[in-house]
Amino acid sequence: MSSCNRRHFTRREFLAAALAPPASRPPNFVVLFADDMGYGDLACYGHPTLRTPHLDRLAAEGMRFTSFYAAASVCSPSRAGLLTGRHPIRAGQPGNTGPDTVGGLPLSELLLPQLLKARGYQTMAIGKWHLGFQPAAHLPTKRGFDRWFGLPYSNDMIPPWVKTDRPLHLYRNEDVAEPVTDQANLTPRYTDEAVRFIRNCETKPFFLYLPYAMPHLPVSAPPGMRGRSRAGHYGDVIETLDWSVGEITRTLQELKLDRNTLVIFASDNGPWHDLPPRMLAGGVEAWHTGSKGLLRGAKGTTYEGGFRVPGIFHWPGVIRPGQVSMDMASTLDILPTLLAAAGVALPGDRPYDGHNLLPHLRDGKPSPRQEFFYAQGRTLEGIRQGPWKYRQAKGAAPELYHLDRDPAEQYNLAAAEPAVVNRLAARLQHFTQEIHAERLP
Repeated sequence: MSSCNRRHFTRREFLAAALAPPASRPPNFVVLFADDMGYGDLACYGHPTLRTPHLDRLAAEGMRFTSFYAAASVCSPSRAGLLTGRHPIRAGQPGNTGPDTVGGLPLSELLLPQLLKARGYQTMAIGKWHLGFQPAAHLPTKRGFDRWFGLPYSNDMIPPWVKTDRPLHLYRNEDVAEPVTDQANLTPRYTDEAVRFIRNCETKPFFLYLPYAMPHLPVSAPPGMRGRSRAGHYGDVIETLDWSVGEITRTLQELKLDRNTLVIFASDNGPWHDLPPRMLAGGVEAWHTGSKGLLRGAKGTTYEGGFRVPGIFHWPGVIRPGQVSMDMASTLDILPTLLAAAGVALPGDRPYDGHNLLPHLRDGKPSPRQEFFYAQGRTLEGIRQGPWKYRQAKGAAPELYHLDRDPAEQYNLAAAEPAVVNRLAARLQHFTQEIHAERLP
C-alpha cells in the first residue's frame, strides 16, 4: 500500500505538535551520503579487497539492510527524495541540475531541515547540494540549513567532462568561497567541517547532512591515502570515506553523544558503469567506477544496480547490534523516520512516499515498506512488491524477477507468472496516474 493512504496531520496539528516542549532533548541525526557508491563497495557488503573498518563497525553495532533503495538512480532526484520524503517525480525534481540550470527543487517543497528546526535543531549541510543554486532562493541556507559548505553540483561538471564556462567553486553559506583546483582534499575538508559543527552543537540537538563528492568521477584521494588500498585508486577513495566516517563517529563518542545520535550511511545511486565517452578523459579510467558482479545494471538504469545501495543505521541503545535486515527500506523513509524520532509530525498538506522505520529499527517489527517504484526521469519503469519486481522499459518486453532467489535479475519469469505480471502492471499504472508521471508509449 502507498504511504499516501495513511492518516496525515493537519497543518494546525503539525504546528501544535512541533511547538510543544519536548519531554527531553531530541536525538541528533547524522546522514552520510556517498555519491555513486555501489552496493558491493564496502567490506561488510562483500567486497574482497576494500578495507572499511569504521563502516563495518557501524553495521556490526547497528542494522545493515540488504534491500535498501535510493530514491532515484541519478544524483539530483535521489537527493530530492531523501530530503523531502516524496518520490522525485511527485516532488518536481525528476532530473539533474547543472552549472547553467536556473531553478531547482521547487521552493514549495518542505525539506527535512525545515521541519526539524521546529524542534530547535541546529542544521548544517556539508558537501554536494545539486538541487539548484541560482537564484539564491534554492541554496541550502534558504531551505532549512543554518550553514552550508560544499559544491553546488557534481564534481565532474567542468571541462573536460562537461562543456561549460562556469568554474567549479566551493560555497560557504550563500557566498562563493574559493575555486576548486584540486579535488583530492574535498573529503578531509568536509570531515573537518563536520567535526567542528558537532563540537559546536554539543549542547543542542543537531542534524548534519553530509553528501560527499566521492566516489563520483573524477575520483581523487588525498596524498596520505594514495596507494594504500589493494583495490587501487578507487579503493583509496572509498577507504578515505571510511576514514571520514571514523573521524565523525569518534567525535560523537568523545563528546558522549553517540547514544543519542542516529547515524545513517547510504549512497545516492549505484556505480556509473558504461561511461559516456565524454567521461573517459582527464585521467578517468573505466575501472574507477566501483564493483560489478552481483547486481545487474548501474547508475541511470532501473535495474537493481542503479537503485539498490548500502544502507546502514547505527544508534547505540536503540538499535540492537548485529542486525541484518532483508526487508525493503529506502532513502525516502529517512525523513519520516527522523521526524518520528524527533517528535515532529508529518505535515498534512501533501502526500508522502516514505515510511517511519523506527518500529523496524528499534523493535524488530517488519519494515512498513512493502513496495518500491523505479523511475527513469519522469517515466516509471518498475515496481517491487515483496520479492517480485516487474519492469517495463520503453521498446522492451515485460520483465519479472523474483529478487529473493535472483537478485542479479538473470531469469525473466514474465511468461511463467502472468497473474503476477498483471497485478504489478496494474499497480504501476495506478501509481503513474497518482503522481502524474509519464506513461510508456
